[in-house]
Amino acid sequence: MSIIDSVATSYLESLNRHQVLFETMEAYHQEVMQLLEACHSALQAGGKVVWFGNGGSAADAQHLAAEFVVRYKLERGPLASIALTTDTSILTAHSNDYHFDTVFERQVQALCKPEDIVIGLTTSGTSNNINLALEAANKIGAFTVAFTGRDGGEVKDIAKLPIIIKNDETARIQEAHMFIGHWLCEAMDMVVAEQQ
Repeated sequence: MSIIDSVATSYLESLNRHQVLFETMEAYHQEVMQLLEACHSALQAGGKVVWFGNGGSAADAQHLAAEFVVRYKLERGPLASIALTTDTSILTAHSNDYHFDTVFERQVQALCKPEDIVIGLTTSGTSNNINLALEAANKIGAFTVAFTGRDGGEVKDIAKLPIIIKNDETARIQEAHMFIGHWLCEAMDMVVAEQQ
């Protein structure tokens, strides 16, 4: 088999794995409705939606915070949201002076309040910096959510609402997280536009 044939086969196999996963996404309907309610309640109470993750999940956190602040589809006012993955001075100073495990925990302690919803993205559920930040948010009294995968790891016992994508492939888990995130943005647009 030539490399071109192998690549073509790889594309179709990847698409099939994506489709197999997305056939299971209906199972998360109740959890995402709870997520929507928690986000709406936080914003109504004057709180904000806080996102963070590592690597590709860091990019997803920034992406979703931007959709909240700017807009998704419908015209509406800005929704209070931040990603803790964007301030390079904080990220590098903290990691240099302390430890990368506490890079998000420190920001949660500085920036979060009980009215907030705090969402950590970790495909494994075992990222110390995500887990410590969610524990800190719990102590503050914020509502905590984990977008995770595999068996949920330790984070499933930390977050008040763990959304566990039961799959072992990082890329597929992240695709499911972004599907949920984009749906959340769409739903928030609808809820907020209805109230304006």
